[in-house]
Amino acid sequence: MATIAAVAATCRRCPLCTTRTTVVPGEGSATAQLLFIGEAPGAEEDASGRPFVGPAGELLDRMIVAMGLSRAEVFITNVVKCRPPGNRVPEPNEVATCMPFLRAQIAALKPRIICTLGNVPLKALFGEEVPGITRSRGQKMSYQGIPVIPTFHPSYLLRNPAAKKPCWDDLRVVLRELGRTPPARA
Repeated sequence: MATIAAVAATCRRCPLCTTRTTVVPGEGSATAQLLFIGEAPGAEEDASGRPFVGPAGELLDRMIVAMGLSRAEVFITNVVKCRPPGNRVPEPNEVATCMPFLRAQIAALKPRIICTLGNVPLKALFGEEVPGITRSRGQKMSYQGIPVIPTFHPSYLLRNPAAKKPCWDDLRVVLRELGRTPPARA
């Protein structure tokens, strides 16, 4: 993972390299069984070089703890490794440019399960033809033989608290895939 991060840190393949403060390759255990994939770094992540450290990251941390895990036990990354200006949704060419890094991370990590957070990682792994996150969430999919459970992005949950219950249901599916007994309530 360190080699992938080092290569990503020097990437100049798309215009995002001119507006970023730092590359945010991801962090966590190199032996993690669970991989969370988000969209792209935001302002806080761009400043710190760490994924999911702003308000959405704080919620993700609480979600991980509710699962009976710690942030140190999982691996957290984004599809796009540099912050899009104004925290906009990454453009298709930016996603395509960063996909080799994400594929390399998945291959190096060999997680037991992947949990995609939001529409961007879902579409990045499965293509534009897959139904969006609202219709795909909670459904077990497979990426290169690895189970994938899509769920809502934590930033969406902050804007739409009613979606927290369905998201928790999705995380319970993740736990079952890991062979863990999910807590009844978060």
